[in-house]
Amino acid sequence: MQNLVHSPPLNPFRSQDRNFTQFPKNPHQFHALYLKTGTLNHPSLSSRLLSLYTDPKINDLNNALYLFDELQRPTLLSWNLIIKCCVQNHRSNDAIALFSRMILHGVVPDGFTLPCVIKGCARLNAVHEGKQVHGLALKIGFGSDKFVQSSLVSMYAKWGVMDVAKEVFDRMEDKDLVSWNSLIDGYARNGDVEFAMKLFDEMPDRDEFTWTALVDGLCKCGKVEAAREVFDQMPSKSLVSFNAMINGYMKCGKVHLANQLFSQMPVRSLISWNSMIAGFELNGRYFEALELFDALLKEGLMPSIVTILSALTAVSSLAVLSNGRWIHSFMVKHGFELDGVLGTSLITMYSKCGSMESAMKVFEAISNKKLGHWTAIIVGLGMHGLADQALELFHEMRRIGMKPHDITFIGVLNACSHAGLVDEGSRIFHMMIDEYKIKPTVEHYGCYVDILCRAGHLEQAKKIIESMPMKPNKVIWMSLLGGSRNHRNLEIGEYAAHNLIEADPDFAGCYTVLSNMYAAAGKWDKVSQVREMMKKRGVSKDAGCSFIEHKGQLHKFIVGDRSHSQSEDIYAKLKEMREKLKQAGHVPDTSQVLLNIEGEKEKESELENHSERLAISFGLTNMEGTTPIRIIKNLRVCNDCHQVTKLLSVIYNREIVVRDNSRFHHFKNGSCSCNDFW
Repeated sequence: MQNLVHSPPLNPFRSQDRNFTQFPKNPHQFHALYLKTGTLNHPSLSSRLLSLYTDPKINDLNNALYLFDELQRPTLLSWNLIIKCCVQNHRSNDAIALFSRMILHGVVPDGFTLPCVIKGCARLNAVHEGKQVHGLALKIGFGSDKFVQSSLVSMYAKWGVMDVAKEVFDRMEDKDLVSWNSLIDGYARNGDVEFAMKLFDEMPDRDEFTWTALVDGLCKCGKVEAAREVFDQMPSKSLVSFNAMINGYMKCGKVHLANQLFSQMPVRSLISWNSMIAGFELNGRYFEALELFDALLKEGLMPSIVTILSALTAVSSLAVLSNGRWIHSFMVKHGFELDGVLGTSLITMYSKCGSMESAMKVFEAISNKKLGHWTAIIVGLGMHGLADQALELFHEMRRIGMKPHDITFIGVLNACSHAGLVDEGSRIFHMMIDEYKIKPTVEHYGCYVDILCRAGHLEQAKKIIESMPMKPNKVIWMSLLGGSRNHRNLEIGEYAAHNLIEADPDFAGCYTVLSNMYAAAGKWDKVSQVREMMKKRGVSKDAGCSFIEHKGQLHKFIVGDRSHSQSEDIYAKLKEMREKLKQAGHVPDTSQVLLNIEGEKEKESELENHSERLAISFGLTNMEGTTPIRIIKNLRVCNDCHQVTKLLSVIYNREIVVRDNSRFHHFKNGSCSCNDFW
């Protein structure tokens, strides 16, 4: 025992001690040995242990930080190791904080410290700190160090401070490939593609990154043709360059070219799949987005959060609820957390698919609710005319200290609009300004104007529009025009239409509503004038169509459609519906016929063949009695179809949900969730 106490401490790096015991297999064993033998603060041993923890193969930053904090006098090597490890682990804040401690301890950085810290500043967009590090490098004599200069070029290029990046670059005696690439990438990403190409031509050598940076920069600037020329000249095409070209094509709407490139790729990463799925969704090709999502799963790839978000957005746009439920179950099975943006997207998906019950279940299941979740559910409830629930949740989130933002208020104001809550809407609009100091945007004014228009306060709405601090957009003018149509005020309707045509002369919706107003008033000469104006300006009206999902497939109907494979059954059911409606006392509102058709029978026939009625007929023919019938219509539901659907919900004891281009209509037991003027 006495001999052991006075023996020199064991040193595993000393050759005579290596055979004393089994050599430790990992840094934790070294750490334990040093603590046991009291050798932790030996400079060479602590540096060796720290280098093991920070080795990329081990990369144990937490234990590295713990060890570093135990060191009494860290060497410059130790500072460098821990700062570099923090940057490599994307903890640049910690790296900069450690660098500040290092300077305060009087340790002078070297050519290894400075590039790491500069890289951390670049990642954090820490402009002030980055400039300070640049100044320090000049002060202590590292202003001409090749690696420091290269890091500075990269940092300033990432910030878009291209004049300083170019100045540092021009002072470099030995311009390495990294510096050339950083400068080209910076100019390309900041839109100066011509200068980036000039530098590209001047380069003595190029690598894969050089070509890819130029392709990516050109794509981001929308110059996809020039990008494709560079891409085609690449000696070897990288995965990143393929992805850049696909993104570029998708963003400018050249979907077929993106699809061609995707099919030609020798190897695809998850980013490649995500670019395609998100691109299809961006360009309104929702079916293709979901088909590709399915293909990705069949390839055995695990989707990322980005993939799931794109798929859910596509489902929301199509309102294919069965697909949405399947994606939700996939997320649950594979452990996707709902505490973040996925939860928000899932609530939105169920809301847009017409299932607020499912949206509420998702919301309630989220334990750590963030503002995005509260906003999504409030927006969904408002869209469905469930204003009482929307307002209840709004006041609850305020009670628990959750501060609503501008989008939350848009959701609440929309809820008030659809429910006809004029006083409550006005109170909330002014609460937003006075209590939360949120400056109203054109969207907030749009909601407030819509509240007044739906309730028939057209003169008041007109005064607010005229006193707005910004120029009204077409949505606001459309609200006034729609309110004028609903409340049959031709004078204000014509005023709104004039301003709307001036704001957006190619917007077909304006001409359509104005024409409909004249048709409803029997002013067929005015209808002809509007249609002649549309013809001269090349504006065409969207054809009305309705969609209904059944067993994962979306079925489309247009007015008088007989192209469906079940057309015979659909029209047989339509005849049955007509007879039952007549027995229930329904009298068709032929004023809703917006064509100059002679004879009441012909007008009634036109109404009976509206696309949503064909979709309802299909639903009644194919779906079980307890299944809600969910329909999407690209245009606004007409008054007569609204009244008919109310009656059909009683006659067939069915819940019918119609999403038109304005809002949701929930028909159940002869009532509708909306409070529109009918």
